Amino acid sequence: MKKVVSIIMVMMLMVALLAGCGKEETTDSVASDSTGGAAQDADTTTNDSEEADTTTEDEPLYIPVISKGFQHQFWQAVKKGAEQAAMDYGVTITFEGPETEAMVDKQIEMIEAALSKNPDAIALAALDSKAVIPLIERATEEGIPVIGFDSGVDSDLIAATAATDNYAASMYAADKMAELIGEEGKVGMVVHDQTSKTGVDRRDGFKDRIEDKYPNIEIVDIQYGEGDQLKSTEIAKAILTANPDLDGFFGANEGSIIGVLNAIRENGLEGEIVAIGYDSGKAQMDAIREGTINGAISQDPIGIGYKAVEAAVKAVRGEALEENIDTGFVWYDASNIDSEDVFPVLYE
Repeated sequence: MKKVVSIIMVMMLMVALLAGCGKEETTDSVASDSTGGAAQDADTTTNDSEEADTTTEDEPLYIPVISKGFQHQFWQAVKKGAEQAAMDYGVTITFEGPETEAMVDKQIEMIEAALSKNPDAIALAALDSKAVIPLIERATEEGIPVIGFDSGVDSDLIAATAATDNYAASMYAADKMAELIGEEGKVGMVVHDQTSKTGVDRRDGFKDRIEDKYPNIEIVDIQYGEGDQLKSTEIAKAILTANPDLDGFFGANEGSIIGVLNAIRENGLEGEIVAIGYDSGKAQMDAIREGTINGAISQDPIGIGYKAVEAAVKAVRGEALEENIDTGFVWYDASNIDSEDVFPVLYE
């Protein structure tokens, strides 16, 4: 009996010893896995962080370019310049605009959508220079520089504006009008809008020059056609009906002058009324070659698009910028439309 008890006690002791060893090995194993696992996770996090940093550095800047519209070839030329700058500077851009230049609310939505994507900068041709101010303030608060192009904004928060000096260009157009009508007579104006800085500057540059320098010229009417050819045609026809002795017309953008052109043709007044336009496009260029439109001011739309994106890149990099980047203008008529100095800045 004692022998049996002894055997049982020995077996219980061995089981206890084995259980203790097993528990110690299990604990060591868990501790090892936990330490090793934690270290591996930390390494992964560090590596992921390093990869993220590298990716961020390697990713190109993202710059939405928001124009006034797409309906004119002018904006397609601006887009071409913006895309060239994006390629040269290795950045990513998007280019968009509302269907017509009357759609201020649509453009506001586009700016809001662009801001929600946290871009590095925004290039903006504002349809309404006052309506966009709250969004420019928001962009500034979020550290996103805004570059104006083609049309400025009434805000000191704009980092720079790449545009034609539209006021000066329209003064030049007024001088040409005065020259062509003998510094006396009646003139009508069709302008695209009275909300954008472009529209205001072109209207006022022409109007102020005539009023200040040519007392024998009367501006009989100023109407706004939203840059739409059909609407501008009806406006120009109405001005002609009210002023059958009209001597000249100034159309302040591509859509405006094509409306004037249509009205002149419909009334059989080719060669009898001096017509001066702005911008370019095939219809206007053809009419200038044939003499129905006497001449026009052309901006450099490709240069505008290029300079806008270039300025956005510089703003992100913290480089110095001119507040107003003058992209220049040229006068063209039948005598120089195909010259080496003029033709390259025109677009069809």
